[in-house]
Amino acid sequence: MLRGMYGAAAGMIAQQQRQEMLTNNLANANTPGFKADQASLRSFPNMLIAAMNTNRAPKGQVQVVGELVTGVYLQERMPNFRQGDLMETGNNTDIALLQGVMPQTESGRQGALFYTIENENGEVRYSRNGNFTINGEGFITTTEGHYILGSNGETIQVGNEEFRVNEQGVIVNDQGVQVAQINVVYAEDPMLLVKEGSGFLRYEGEGELQTAIGNGAITFQIQQGFLERSNVDASQTMTEMMSAYRTFEANQRILQAYDQSLEKAVNEIGKI
Repeated sequence: MLRGMYGAAAGMIAQQQRQEMLTNNLANANTPGFKADQASLRSFPNMLIAAMNTNRAPKGQVQVVGELVTGVYLQERMPNFRQGDLMETGNNTDIALLQGVMPQTESGRQGALFYTIENENGEVRYSRNGNFTINGEGFITTTEGHYILGSNGETIQVGNEEFRVNEQGVIVNDQGVQVAQINVVYAEDPMLLVKEGSGFLRYEGEGELQTAIGNGAITFQIQQGFLERSNVDASQTMTEMMSAYRTFEANQRILQAYDQSLEKAVNEIGKI
C-alpha cells in the first residue's frame, strides 16, 4: 500500500514542477524573443513483483506476479525554438530576426538562428531578443547594457539612433557610412543551448556557434522597426495549467485516501 503513496507523491511533485514551468512561460508571454519551455514526463523504471513463499512456481524458479509502476518524474525542460510572430514598433533600435530556410539535420530537428551578445564577463552568449538600445557611448546594447556583436566579433558603435539596417544586418549610420554587420549565428542542434538570466542562452557544445552570414544553405531577414514576439501561446498554456492542476488534485486525493486507510488501520484495526 505504501508503494501507492510514493507513486501519488511523485505525481504531485512532477505536476508541481510542470506548473512552475508553465507559470514562467505565461509570465514571459510579452517578453520579446522568449522561447517557451516544454516538459517531458517519464515514469520511473518498473519493478518486477514476485510471489514469495509459494509452492506454485516450479522448483528453483520465482513466480512473477507482474510489473509495478513506481511513479513519474519531470525528466527535462526543453525550449521550443519555433519562430515567434513579428510585431511592428517603429523604433530604429528594435531589430527582429526572421528565419528562412534551414538545412535538414540528421536528427530531423530544425536548427535556429541567434544574435551574439557579450555578457558582463566578456563571454559570448546568444539571444533572439531584438529589443536593443544605444548606450551613452553610441554602442548598440541590450536593455541591460550588454554589447551586441558584429560579424567581425567586435562591438557595434553607431553613434545615435539614426541608423539603418538592411535585411542582411548591414548597418549604415546617419552619415551614410557602413559601420558593421550584425552577426547571426546558426545552431544546428538548439538543444545544446541552456537558458541563463536576461534571456541569454549558453552553448554547451564544443567551441562557439558559427556565423550564418555567407552560408548559402541558410536564409534569414533582419527587420528593423520590428520585434519578434514570444512564441508562448497564452490560451494553450492556460489549458495546460488547468490540466496540471487537475492531475495534481487527483494525486492529492489518492494520497488522502491512503492516509485515511492508514489511520483506520492504526486506530481501529489495531484495537482488535
